[in-house]
Amino acid sequence: MALMFLTETVRAYRQRDPAARSNLEVLLCYPGLHAVMIHGLSGLLWRHRWPTLGRFISHIGRFLTGIEIHPGARLGRRFVIDHGMGVVIGETAELGDDVYIYHQVTLGGTSNAPGKRHPTVGHNVIIGAGAKILGPIAIGDNARIGANAVVVAPVPAGTTVVGIPARPVEHGGGTATESPRCEAYGTPIDPGLDPMLHELDLLRGELTELENRLARLARERV
Repeated sequence: MALMFLTETVRAYRQRDPAARSNLEVLLCYPGLHAVMIHGLSGLLWRHRWPTLGRFISHIGRFLTGIEIHPGARLGRRFVIDHGMGVVIGETAELGDDVYIYHQVTLGGTSNAPGKRHPTVGHNVIIGAGAKILGPIAIGDNARIGANAVVVAPVPAGTTVVGIPARPVEHGGGTATESPRCEAYGTPIDPGLDPMLHELDLLRGELTELENRLARLARERV
């Protein structure tokens, strides 16, 4: 079972990362894979009531990979962490299958109270670099989280969100059949893709119109 899990995860890295040229390269040079393998051991110890040893193994994994995954977190199959440095996954986080995340992603909590404190991420979700998903919220299947987004509310399945706080993308900037664009390494530069930037553009337009009206009134009084 463990060998099958490792084999399909290595295959997922090869499929998603064009820089991966061989299975051996993935096994030796991908800290995301190493972090998931270490979590397999620390999580096993955690579930068998060896919490301190599980945390210690997790701490070693953090030291070796720069990726912090609490042994209590539940990870799905074919979980890919690209680059990985600075990734933090909290104790009660749950991830579905085929989740793909980039570096500096946080699946964190907003409360110190016991119980469910961290996000539940569905299947086939992509989370861009620097994104923060906070609290016991659900991220639906096939959702896309833009780079540097801060997500504090549930995201429906198939939705792309960007910005701070994250809001749904209204259109994809392409044909009607294209999926909304989600930038993994940077926030979208098209203002139409970010609803917050779109609202700011509308406010700028209204402000310009008011300034023009005031100027006309001033000229009429003269």
